Amino acid sequence: MHYIRSVIVSIVFLYAALLSSLAFSNTPTITIQEDFSKLENFNLEYYIDKTQEMSLQAVQQQDFQMSSNRISLGESAKTIWIKIQLKNESDQPFSLYLHQPEMYHNHQAHLYEITNGNVVSERLIDTNNKDTHHWMYRGAAVFDITLPAQEYTTLYIKSRAFSYQWLSLYLYNEDQSKRALLGQQSDTILLVGMLLSLILYNLFLFITSRFMEHLYYSLYLTFGCFWISLTYGLLADAFNVFGSMTLKWHISLGAMPVFLLLFMATIFETKKKYPIEHKALLAVIVLLVANAFYALFDIIAALRYSSTLAPLTILISLIVAVSMLIRKHPLALFFLLGHGLFVACSALSVLFYKGHISYTYLTSHGVGIGLVLEALALSLIIAYRIRILREIKETQEELQLQASTDPLTKLLNRRYLNIAANKVFDRSHESISVALIDIDNFKNINDTYGHTIGDKAIIHAAETLKSSCRGKDILARYGGEEFILIMPDTPIYAAKVITERVRVELERSKVYADQDQPIHFTISAGVTEAFPMETGLLDAIDQADRALYQAKNSGKNQTQLYKAKV
Repeated sequence: MHYIRSVIVSIVFLYAALLSSLAFSNTPTITIQEDFSKLENFNLEYYIDKTQEMSLQAVQQQDFQMSSNRISLGESAKTIWIKIQLKNESDQPFSLYLHQPEMYHNHQAHLYEITNGNVVSERLIDTNNKDTHHWMYRGAAVFDITLPAQEYTTLYIKSRAFSYQWLSLYLYNEDQSKRALLGQQSDTILLVGMLLSLILYNLFLFITSRFMEHLYYSLYLTFGCFWISLTYGLLADAFNVFGSMTLKWHISLGAMPVFLLLFMATIFETKKKYPIEHKALLAVIVLLVANAFYALFDIIAALRYSSTLAPLTILISLIVAVSMLIRKHPLALFFLLGHGLFVACSALSVLFYKGHISYTYLTSHGVGIGLVLEALALSLIIAYRIRILREIKETQEELQLQASTDPLTKLLNRRYLNIAANKVFDRSHESISVALIDIDNFKNINDTYGHTIGDKAIIHAAETLKSSCRGKDILARYGGEEFILIMPDTPIYAAKVITERVRVELERSKVYADQDQPIHFTISAGVTEAFPMETGLLDAIDQADRALYQAKNSGKNQTQLYKAKV
């Protein structure tokens, strides 16, 4: 009987050992050697706790599913358990560090260490409870674990998420743990830095130009930059902000498309030219603003609605952009290129957050990568708009120049002379001299040599006068062969010196009817001095005209000063 009992006990122990070996054979075991440094790609197991209340003992009896160390299970998996089997094959206890870099966006992480069937350590991080932040560093959960020599250790991590369940786990020795923590935000800093430079550039453009598209685009990038900093852990890393207090900040992702749609309405001028497209953009903007307002009261529901509004926003924006492309709008192709990149990358992120595709860097950072690619592509629109506006401005300046100048001499014409001279008379408190200058016997030049030579004489006189003018003087073509020179802050005798210098130079110079036939001509001038408080522009011109008449009657080729009759 004793023999039979011994056989039965042996069978039971063998069966238990067999079950234990089968359990270990189904569970991926990570072996740790003395030279272990880091492990960033490995297999683990997870179980979704739909009740969110299961105990460790109950969970240990469940069937776990195999996964990589990067997990994304969507919104329905609020609470999961993760199992990692370790074996220290060295002859000494070994210390390693378990990292969960995305702890900043999770609610809780509860770690159990089990060796020889006993819980040897239990630690809890609750991002809403500062008393549990001992194992958090710059937004990442870092658990130090000591593995006994030649022993199996099983880690159970209970992860509770606020909304979407996604995380990654890594194993490091002490040196690699420090390196990982120091460099964990370098890529996010690069993305944010690129966006900040574009934000500042567009704000500068808005301040200098007052064009609203620059403001809308900078606000779009600002909300995107903030969301990237929040979602990818830069704010947690720099300022230790995490937990439910930051949950409402995620509505910044919902604010982004509001300003993108306003940007579209502005650059495509939908309000003026395309009323149907404009109404479609406004309708989506109203829905987005309403959802952002609702988020102030229920952020979880608002985020759920955002996942529905996102494809609607993308659909409407693409339809409008395609409509602009069909209408051959010059900016439509640039917009479709940039927005298409953002949509493609964001679609990967949405599928990732919902747990439909696996965790990769592109899927987990799709929105940020897409936003930067879109920002760079849409910068082409900004550059194109700046070039077009510069061309418009240059065209307007050219038209204004043509309207204000005489086409033959390129001097001010009579109309703009009055505008410029009246400003001088209104501002000046000193004397202003006015000279009227006329080419002598100009009709004879036209009759003898033709109008082409007459035009040469007028151009030559204009160029000689212009070369003698000072920066503050105003020179204009007043009539056919007549010019007027306004000299602010200039006494009459100084004005006569200037006029005489021009007269003498023209007397000595010549123009040619052909290579062998030089033509000489002279000018006559009348000069007056006006005091703005006493004499207006028209009166001053009348006085200069009288002095010119006197010069003509006195033999021409001379300068006469106006003398008031007593």
